[in-house]
Amino acid sequence: MTTFGIIGAGHIGSNVARAVIAHGHDVVIANSRGPETLAALVAERGPAARAATPEEAADAGEVVLVAVPLRAYREVPVAPLAGKIVLDADNYYFERDGRIPELDRGEATTSGLLQAHLPGSKVAKAFNHILAADIPTAGTPAGTPGRRALATASDFPDAAAFVTALYDELGFDTVNIGPLAESWRVERDRPAYGIRQTRDELAANLAAAPRTI
Repeated sequence: MTTFGIIGAGHIGSNVARAVIAHGHDVVIANSRGPETLAALVAERGPAARAATPEEAADAGEVVLVAVPLRAYREVPVAPLAGKIVLDADNYYFERDGRIPELDRGEATTSGLLQAHLPGSKVAKAFNHILAADIPTAGTPAGTPGRRALATASDFPDAAAFVTALYDELGFDTVNIGPLAESWRVERDRPAYGIRQTRDELAANLAAAPRTI
């Protein structure tokens, strides 16, 4: 059993919480508005979930998911995440986040920005390219024909291995893209983004991705 800290209680964060709780894990979940605003969500998720501040979720989580609007990534607590695996589910929506020139120019990745903000953590891309509602519902047992696959990327092999094991537990195959510098391949508007695909199809879509959109 793992205690997951979840920073960001929107669609992705709340559905990852639902998925991991169903597999016997605990969740400490936070948003930017305060724990009191999460009472209904925590009640729905049951006794394995509790609400907290971002700092408390970062401190309590053995592994922590960050699922916040990208414009807010610098608000993620740094010190309590040192030494921990951090799952990055952020996506760049310039309509919401404002323009980030280094992303527009193809000089950075969303996960790379978070890794630079969290130099003592082990960031791994996870859950950013699947519809949130599919996270707890679309998984199937290992070996199922046509099993859906998801991608990860990390500069730390143990972080990528954790995501691979978690995906498998939740019912998904994995394609490891490699280091965070390659994680742009699964960002918004690329061929692998938001669609149902097998491992082979995902690998092909990652290979076909253009660097800039």
